[in-house]
Amino acid sequence: MSIMPNDLEKDLMPQPGEGFDPIELARRDLKSSLPKRFYKEVTVGQADDGFRVLLDGRPVRTPSRNFLAVPSEPLAQALAEEWAAQVKHIDPGCMPLTRILNSALDGVAREMAAVAADVVKYAGSDLLCYRAGEPESLVSDQSRSWDPVLAWVRETHGSHFMLAEGVVFVEQPQPAMAAFAKAVEAFAGQGAGLPMRLAALHVATTLTGSAILSLALACGHLDAEAAWAAAHVDEDYQIRQWGEDSEAQERRARRWLDMQAAAQILQALR
Repeated sequence: MSIMPNDLEKDLMPQPGEGFDPIELARRDLKSSLPKRFYKEVTVGQADDGFRVLLDGRPVRTPSRNFLAVPSEPLAQALAEEWAAQVKHIDPGCMPLTRILNSALDGVAREMAAVAADVVKYAGSDLLCYRAGEPESLVSDQSRSWDPVLAWVRETHGSHFMLAEGVVFVEQPQPAMAAFAKAVEAFAGQGAGLPMRLAALHVATTLTGSAILSLALACGHLDAEAAWAAAHVDEDYQIRQWGEDSEAQERRARRWLDMQAAAQILQALR
């Protein structure tokens, strides 16, 4: 069996009318489109391809019919907990580990070089390299959070990135980009669960806007909380100045769950 968001979504186009509440209707339709939980027991079993999640003894499959199997038993147990946590319906929106690993097995495994190249591309305009000129408090926050990570990637991987003030694009030196590409290649090309490691690295990169932060996370130089805080230095400054609305808070909370899942995969397969 396989369950992913694309399998569950329906194109429902209700017509507004008297008493029409689009938000409530969207919530109701989303719930009605989710499949009901059909299994009683969730366990983990070992097989030739690693540790599989079993629903009433039957292995879960990805949308492309691959077995949902991982090389780490603790990671498989975490996956099983996601499936066990589903109550009346199976909601992929609250199963970030399953989503990332399905993507790794079905997509990233076939496009390893392209996914690695996309991570490296982020480094060419990395968040950490674009600095504010003022106010002084924001300049200080950026320097305190970002400079040590840039020093780490320079000293550990030989990537010396240039800084820019403002948002005008600055092309990074070719030696820095080549060294960073080599570091990503080395990370993605060794150890167990290579597509899973690379998928998690890519997820962390897109969530933070920084390939440098994500590589530091993947290599164990930063934990998830530190990488997340560094990625939100600018946003947190704005919140301190102007406050935060509830919609932004909810969006950030959802993205943080995905970040935690990516970090969990990277740690389990390090």
